[in-house]
Amino acid sequence: MSDPLEQIASIIIKSIGEDPSREGLIRTPHRFAKALREITSGYSKNPTEVIGEGIFPSESIDPVVVARMKFFSVCEHHLLPFFGECSVAYVPQGKIIGLSKIPKIVEVFSQRLQVQEHLTNQIGAAIESAIAPQGIAVLVQATHLCSVMRGIQDYDSPMITTYRRGLYRDNEALFESFRRMVFDERQK
Repeated sequence: MSDPLEQIASIIIKSIGEDPSREGLIRTPHRFAKALREITSGYSKNPTEVIGEGIFPSESIDPVVVARMKFFSVCEHHLLPFFGECSVAYVPQGKIIGLSKIPKIVEVFSQRLQVQEHLTNQIGAAIESAIAPQGIAVLVQATHLCSVMRGIQDYDSPMITTYRRGLYRDNEALFESFRRMVFDERQK
């Protein structure tokens, strides 16, 4: 076993009092290493490259909303998963971004060790940098297994974070309209 991640997994298994040579655990270090590399694959991706040529001229000045994109990430404090939904709204200023590019940006940053506050800001900043909209808002709602499985063991209190710039920071009614789209639609 020369893979450092496999070695670490074996050490963890031993450290909690299990036998890594037990039938059900023999391949666990290999599976762990493969899974960890997959769920943190965002380190090998660059948001600018993911966007590529997905920016287009537009005369539109009406809000664009992509709501409730599912994501998962790994808490950098506990190495436990958190998962939820990310919604993005922006008011164009001469440019729009291809619809498929926004979920890809979410994926780039969520597939890294994260805290939700940074994830929210990174998504917003990447889109803002790419298209310089009149305003942008990002709303992330997530359940953190570090809170559910340990500590306070709270199952019913998702964390909500926002990123607001331009019109979405200056115009509370515009942000409230976006927030209602995200949350009111969920109630249906």
